[in-house]
Amino acid sequence: MRRSVITGTGCYIPEVLKKNSEFSENTFYTEEGGLMDKPAAVIVEKFSKITGIEERRYAAPGISASDMAARAARIAIADSGIDPESIDQIILAHNFGDVPLDTIQSDIVPALASRVKHLLNISNPHCIPYDLIFGCPGWLQGLIQADAFFKAGLAKTCLVIGTETLSRVIDKHDRDSMIFSDGAGACILQYLDTNGQDKGVLSANTRSDCMEETGYIHFDKSYHPEANQDERYIKMKGRKVYEYALRYVPEAMKDCLDNSGCTIRDVKTIFIHQANEKMDEAIVKAFFKLYDVIDPPHDVMPMCIQWLGNSSVATIPTLFDLVRKGELPGHQLSSGDVVLFASVGAGMNINAVCYRYP
Repeated sequence: MRRSVITGTGCYIPEVLKKNSEFSENTFYTEEGGLMDKPAAVIVEKFSKITGIEERRYAAPGISASDMAARAARIAIADSGIDPESIDQIILAHNFGDVPLDTIQSDIVPALASRVKHLLNISNPHCIPYDLIFGCPGWLQGLIQADAFFKAGLAKTCLVIGTETLSRVIDKHDRDSMIFSDGAGACILQYLDTNGQDKGVLSANTRSDCMEETGYIHFDKSYHPEANQDERYIKMKGRKVYEYALRYVPEAMKDCLDNSGCTIRDVKTIFIHQANEKMDEAIVKAFFKLYDVIDPPHDVMPMCIQWLGNSSVATIPTLFDLVRKGELPGHQLSSGDVVLFASVGAGMNINAVCYRYP
């Protein structure tokens, strides 16, 4: 039996710390361009209660998304013990490319994956680097694609990375800007003989809704009425995203788990996209309710959003790396544990992967 197995992980957590209190000096406007009727300090406090975010990390000046990706990749490669020249594919998930500080100009030529291959000094011409744009679920979609390539006999070892510098595409006059952060996470995925053991990637599920949902997360002008109208920033219809996620993510997770042959009682840990603490808790509770379980295990969902914020494609691989290496108190993984990965984001796209820890 051959399965796709994660043999190494790594992450890069940026050095610049941005606390909630630092947003109290911002001037926030509504989507219509009107000044919000509450003081910034009150808005920040309410934001913290809703999202659970207390601080986040931003990339330092001179550090790009591809730089962070390469740093996370080096750690994952060393952790796996492989020769970098043996990598068949570098799949790099992001949404905005390399964005220089104090600009909103996205740079994606050459592809960020190609830049990472260069930074890793990989000379193998058969190592194919390419970028994946899939919203916040991008890193997880990279795992799904790598698994498909393995099963098709087209690859045996893939480096899958998620990286983002969202701090460089946020509108400081939009209260949702406080959600976003920077970071990178990576893993080495290999197609291995598991000696008859049912471990590695067991099943996957993907969903996409592209009617009115395409506008839930998008690029648009600043909320400040006197800002440059030609500049664009990341925007989110928070209520719409919440309702969509709560309606469809639990179903996608259930379909994935059911297809794996495992049961809800087998699930040890759920690694969910770190988007909003309250939303993630509601999703997991709704997922268990589909199996008539009212109270999920208290330790089933590790979280790092409180101190890392929402770094989009980097959240799940970063969280997985922290738990895998025992760096998140109260959470650990043991051989045979069944875990679920799940994410939702711009598109709107959803995916889930069921994985048995080797």
